[in-house]
Amino acid sequence: MQPTTPLSRFLPYQLSITSNAVSGRIAQEYRQRFGLSVPEWRVMAVLGDSGPLTQRDLTQRTLMDKVAVNRACKVLEERGLAARTPNAQDGRSHHLGLTEAGRTMHGQIMPLAVEMESRVFASLTPEEIGQFRTLLHKVREQVGDLDTDGIDSGNIG
Repeated sequence: MQPTTPLSRFLPYQLSITSNAVSGRIAQEYRQRFGLSVPEWRVMAVLGDSGPLTQRDLTQRTLMDKVAVNRACKVLEERGLAARTPNAQDGRSHHLGLTEAGRTMHGQIMPLAVEMESRVFASLTPEEIGQFRTLLHKVREQVGDLDTDGIDSGNIG
């Protein structure tokens, strides 16, 4: 039996590789069926849930790099899935919202996303899924608390 390396037991690393594995598997479906990358889908999903947002808001809600958000927004606009409107509260920025075509695609993807979620977590009981959601929420809140303490929360996984 091979000895366990410290990295393999490091929870941020395990969380990161698990997230990448799940995102990568789901991304295959979005790419094949809808021609969307993970960042493009994340932006669409957030806009579908919340309505129009600024790119700054999208960056905060998706926790993606602003360059990735910018690229995703540009692609969605070029494909006619999202459109910009002036931000009445700040003339220097715009709101990005889903177009009718974007809302239609979002409506087609959400059932697929829910089905993929069911397949990914099929080995967990409903109680375990509830516990997992609770634990993820606690960890995310703790990371947010650390951010306010001035600790760099860069990707450590």
